[in-house]
Amino acid sequence: QPPGPGAFDLGAQSGRWAAFQERHRLSCEEAARLLLDAYEYRGLVKHTGGCHCGAVRFEVWASADLHVFNCNCSICTKKQNRHFIVPASRFKLLKGADNLTTYTFNTHCAQHTFCKTCGVQSFYTPRSNPDGYGIAPHCLDDGTVQTIVTEDINGKEWEKAVKEHKTIRDMSKP
Repeated sequence: QPPGPGAFDLGAQSGRWAAFQERHRLSCEEAARLLLDAYEYRGLVKHTGGCHCGAVRFEVWASADLHVFNCNCSICTKKQNRHFIVPASRFKLLKGADNLTTYTFNTHCAQHTFCKTCGVQSFYTPRSNPDGYGIAPHCLDDGTVQTIVTEDINGKEWEKAVKEHKTIRDMSKP
């Protein structure tokens, strides 16, 4: 009998699948997500983090060894914004969408999001990568980051700096 809608014929793997679900106490959907994440994000770590008060929480798949930008543009200098860039597909807001507010200026391309309660910006949409996210490494929970390498970027001369940088525009590509 063919499987119903949304079901898959796992053939000889049916027993292994059922045992895996039972051993880890997972629903079929939870088990599928776990295995898909493990396949799609090979070599990456699931980091979790959020703002100071906990109203905003997120998860992000990235290397355990982070490449962090230290920008000297006017806003990054004022708020000490150091961040690493990930594709949007590797970021998930877990809670707090209704507790975020956004500040923009100049070109209005960068979306500086922050918690309405505590004021912490744990992530934002950078001008260099509007199809990704800039994540503040200091807003990640402990235990998943191995190393941090920091690279200064001359945001005071943004257009020139981004044009000359070899990889920054590709960091938000999956």
